[in-house]
This record gives sequence, structure tokens and C-alpha cells, in this order.
Amino acid sequence: MQRIFVGDVQGCAEELDRLIERAGETYGDEFVLWVAGDLVNRGPDNRRPLERVRGLVEAGRAEYVLGNHEIHLISAYLGVRALSENDSIGDVLEAPDAADWITWLRGRPLVVPGEVEGQRFAMLHASSGAGWAFEELVERAAEVSARLSADEASARDFLLADPAQDAVRDDLARLTRGRAGSATGWSSKEPETPDGAWHRAWAAAGHDYGIVYGHWARQGLHIADGLRGLDTGCVHHGRGRDGFLTAWLPDSAPTASGRRPFDAPDDRFWQIPANRRYYYPSQDRL
Repeated sequence: MQRIFVGDVQGCAEELDRLIERAGETYGDEFVLWVAGDLVNRGPDNRRPLERVRGLVEAGRAEYVLGNHEIHLISAYLGVRALSENDSIGDVLEAPDAADWITWLRGRPLVVPGEVEGQRFAMLHASSGAGWAFEELVERAAEVSARLSADEASARDFLLADPAQDAVRDDLARLTRGRAGSATGWSSKEPETPDGAWHRAWAAAGHDYGIVYGHWARQGLHIADGLRGLDTGCVHHGRGRDGFLTAWLPDSAPTASGRRPFDAPDDRFWQIPANRRYYYPSQDRL
């Protein structure tokens, strides 16, 4: 089964449909879609991506981790956060089956581990701790998932918790929102220099596993040893750049050269161009 990892969809349903159609034309039913979070928000159609991915998940042909926009959707439903004028998730929140969708989303993982051609990897949305070994990353994410997937009252309390006082709540924020990082901390803000990126500190720790992630559209496609960053801003098309929905298709067959799937350079990508501009944030409308 060919793994197809895809970055942030954010409601760009037509581009996701085109990607899945291309996968079907190329591999038939012999592919598994791995979605690195942020299926929803900012774009025009959130339900269609959710429905397509949920169908594949329940058929055993997709993996899907939560991103910051799914956490925002859950938080809005539970009354933890208000929507802003830049949000487009009303099509989920106002639907008769909203409760079912939120329950299903709360049961999604924050990290999915795997192995390709003997190399372990983890898929997450935003960032990992610089010093977290593979087992620690998976364990921390499982603790977050347990808190988030509990009953609604407990999940609400968890989302309302102060990350400075609750280490598991801080892990949720880091996994879904982190961009900057060091050996001692992290931030959701973009670093002032490339050396401040979370993955620089992670790479410096010399880990033996790979990470696939999304979240960072302004950074763009990131290819480095052990790292594949796939957010190429499909929903941001027309805001001074072209947007794409990017997928990575690692080679799962042994190679004569001994290259491993997470080695760089790498050219095993599909890019689906955005159909049009979708996102008009409030500051652009002033």
C-alpha cells in the first residue's frame, strides 16, 4: 500500500478531491492517505474533506491527526472559544450532526507512528520537543488524546486549562501550534531567524526517526534529513504567492544505493495547484 502524506487542506475540498482521484488513477485501492491535520477552516468547504477522510479512516485506508484548526473547531463547539470573522467552520458547527463530528474529532490522535522501509517515523501537525525520543513523543501524544477524548465536561476543562500549569495541555499546544523551539522551550510564533525553528533544535539532537508535519505555510515545503514539512498554503493562494496542496509519496521499496525514505534531497511529491484564492482575512478587507 503506497502511503500518501498530505499537508494542510483547510477546507480546500476540490483540491483534495483531485489528489484522491489522482491516487486512485495511479494506485487503484492500493494507497493509504496520511493527513497531517488542519482539514478544516479558512477554506470554503469543510464537510466534504471531513467526510472523505472519515470514510477512508473507517475503511482502514487513512490516518488523520488533529491540527490547531480542529482544536479550534472543538473548542468553539464546547464553548471554550468564540469564532472570529476569519473562521469558516460554521458549516460543521451549525449542522444537525455537529455533535457526532465533534465526538469523532475528539477521538482522533495527535501523533500517528509508523515505519517505512525499516525507518520509524511520526506524523504530527506542528512540532515536537527537541529532546523527545520516539517513544516519549508517542507517549506524550497519547496522554493528550486521553484527556481530549474523555467526556465533554472533562474535555472542556482540559481545553480551558493553563498550559503554564498543566504539562499535558502545553503538549497539546506544542503539537498543534509550535513553530519556534529550542532545547528548553517552544513558541507558536515564527522564529526571528531560521536557526530558531523547532526542527533545527530537533535535528541537532540526532534522532533516529523521521517526522512528517504541516502547519507552517509561510515556511513552505520543507525537505531535510528526517523531516518533511508539507504545508504549502493551498488556502492562502493569491495572498502574494501561489498555493498548493502538497503530498509526499515515500518510496517504500529498498534501493540499491541504500537511501532511506527520509533522506534528502527528495523529489517524490505531488502538488495540486489551488483553483483560486479562498481566504480573505479581515485585515485584507480593511
